[in-house]
Amino acid sequence: MLSALAARLRDLSLAEECFGHACLAAAASWGADPPRDPAAWLYAVALRRAWDMARHAKVRDAAPADAPAPVATPEEIAMAAAEPIPDERLRLIFTCCHPAIEPPARVALTLRTVCGLPPDAIARAYLLPEATLAQRLTRARRKIRDAGIGYEVPGPAYWPDRLASVLATLEIAYAEAHGDAALDGPSAAIGLEMVALSGVLAEMIPGEAEVLALAAMLRLAEARRGARVDAAGMMVPLDRQDPARWDRAMIAAGETLLHRAARLPGATGPYQLLAAIHAAHAGRRPGEPPPWAVIVALYDALLRVRPGPVVAVNRAVALAGARGPAAGLAALDDLRGARGVEGWLPWHAARAELLARAGDMDAAAQAYRAALALSPPSAERLFLQARLAGLG
Repeated sequence: MLSALAARLRDLSLAEECFGHACLAAAASWGADPPRDPAAWLYAVALRRAWDMARHAKVRDAAPADAPAPVATPEEIAMAAAEPIPDERLRLIFTCCHPAIEPPARVALTLRTVCGLPPDAIARAYLLPEATLAQRLTRARRKIRDAGIGYEVPGPAYWPDRLASVLATLEIAYAEAHGDAALDGPSAAIGLEMVALSGVLAEMIPGEAEVLALAAMLRLAEARRGARVDAAGMMVPLDRQDPARWDRAMIAAGETLLHRAARLPGATGPYQLLAAIHAAHAGRRPGEPPPWAVIVALYDALLRVRPGPVVAVNRAVALAGARGPAAGLAALDDLRGARGVEGWLPWHAARAELLARAGDMDAAAQAYRAALALSPPSAERLFLQARLAGLG
């Protein structure tokens, strides 16, 4: 909805203000009898609010308090229902990823405005304090306003300058949804949409290996959805999932995209390596362990092209699978002091698991409690609680 309004009004701040006004109007007037098409109602009321603000712009300072919220007419509702909102979301992703905005800020703004991720989730993705993330968002919005950036998808000649940020947006938005195995969090619904958008991009730019690889990676990850939670609603770690419950058709689609990417010229990029890691897991059959040595080698290559604590934590887990918990713990402890890592739940959860495997139950219990203190989603919380209780 916000994407469609921003595309129509050409102003992110105005779109947010008018959408908020429409939501307040809905809260005041719907009661127990919402309209047949709530989205269309909200869109129509928000647009009427914008037109009203434009008409009264010259006398706004002297105007009395706002009039009661207008009620959408049937004609407005019918017109709003025809708005191409999915297309507008993709349009706004490209707009927010404008090269005039600093790369981290453009991705953060897109995640907030287009994907609807809350600021704390975006801050976690970047291992940043939420206040720092808020400053980035403010600067990016100001840049769009002051530079008069238009709300149109740029032509193919301008895609390369934006593509890395577009891919990062889809990756981070999907990761936020995927991090909630039980699909009961506020961002759970965005996952499948990011999978679909990655497919649209693969059709738009079929000659770009990293685009194909991102689409492959998201499909290989999403294929495991049915095995990620047990009957009690508890998360099942990847290496303990039953491969028979994975979606083999989706895995095949991901592998096909990855093979297409590999045949294209150019250096291997981070998304090709990430997709290869997922493919290595996807190749496991029931009763087999993951091919940890292969996965460690892929993470080693990934660290060279995308260094950072997130990749390093995942590599440490794979290293523990290949060489034992002591090797994984040493790699995790090397990350102490890295920006934000000691306030990041996966680092604590990984340490807890490896400390328990190494037999240090007191330290493992402390690490599990530290992970639980960071408010994990429901399925992950049940898993951590069960592991903590199992330490004795």
